[in-house]
Amino acid sequence: MFKLNKKIVLFLAVFLATVGSCQVNAANALVPQASTVAPQPTAQIQPMNAIRPSISAVPTLIPAAPNLNVKAYILVDAKSNTVVAAKNPDDRLPPASMTKIMSLYLVADSLKNGKIKFTDAVPISEKAWRTGGSRMFAKVGSAIPVQQMIDGIIIASGNDATVAMAEFLAGTEDSFADLMNQTAAILGMNNSHFIDSNGLPAVGHYSSARDMATLARAWIYNFPEYYPWFKSKWIVYNGIKQPNRNRLLWRDPSADGMKTGHTQEAGYCLTASAERNGTRFIAVIMGAPSDSMRAAYSEALLNYGFRFFESHKLYNANTALLNPKVHAGKERTVPIGLTEDLFVTTPRGQYKNIKINVSLVKPIRAPIRKGVALGSIKITLDEKEVITRPLVALKDNAKGGFFSQLLDYLRSKI
Repeated sequence: MFKLNKKIVLFLAVFLATVGSCQVNAANALVPQASTVAPQPTAQIQPMNAIRPSISAVPTLIPAAPNLNVKAYILVDAKSNTVVAAKNPDDRLPPASMTKIMSLYLVADSLKNGKIKFTDAVPISEKAWRTGGSRMFAKVGSAIPVQQMIDGIIIASGNDATVAMAEFLAGTEDSFADLMNQTAAILGMNNSHFIDSNGLPAVGHYSSARDMATLARAWIYNFPEYYPWFKSKWIVYNGIKQPNRNRLLWRDPSADGMKTGHTQEAGYCLTASAERNGTRFIAVIMGAPSDSMRAAYSEALLNYGFRFFESHKLYNANTALLNPKVHAGKERTVPIGLTEDLFVTTPRGQYKNIKINVSLVKPIRAPIRKGVALGSIKITLDEKEVITRPLVALKDNAKGGFFSQLLDYLRSKI
């Protein structure tokens, strides 16, 4: 072995560092304005809508959130998952037939995964037939196609149809309730527990306004092809015509779901959603005093959201926002970005005032697995945090070989 003198080592270090620098610049060619130093404000990372709409010099006045005579409510921007207004959003309350949103979530999942088909015949057991409350009026011993059962659950809010579908999917309603609770845990519904499939009163059967909004949002984004189920207005079965109990479908053309609920214990409930000009809000009302009031309150919440708030898309999911250096990696850099599209909700006229800050782990060392968090992006408005999301590696970067590690070592000595 020969020994390199200090001059040769210094020459190699400078030469290799120069080559490495060129490689980094090439890797960052798609995002030339992105900062790679952490923590560092990154005003250089521009939102997708870098050319902001013209906004009046007079700021929009935002009134206090509606004061509603209900046990709980919440209003959420579905795209950013930002809570715009709320009252007792985490109180555990009986959800009544809004429970059926979860039951239908499992039906949609089974259809999407090919476990059942729309044409499958669902048998009506004596237990399902005898279930009280609102009904589809299915006949005991009959068999009804899944598609018609879905209408019976949503439009007629049929407890008989819901129990029959639960038995069809899981064998028994108890087993189906276990699936409901497992799904709730996966979705982060921390204040929910289901005893039955339909929402009839039962000890230990509860949810919250926030959890119902979480479920509605998951429904909308996980099963967009099935979401139109919820805006159907009429069902005719067994010679009986029944309307959808969601009054918003009849008076607000932007409303397209989701489900009502009512028992004496729960009061009048409604999980509603509407979309206007590309913005979607979810409003959940629990414990309203009457059918008419739950509709009026839901409409008031939605109008409040659309009137005084706006949402904008900042970045696409799975798109490199930064390409920071990686120490000892097979590749010199790693692309990092978001796992979901990033939307921000602000009071109307305030979007132009948001600030974007990015912090990265330093140093970033190989090996790196795709999906590992390497930093975060935080959006603030008037020094207040609006939303924070993790930035993750968008691809693997294995540990480099001997020469790659030597190159990094030499750079560190410059």
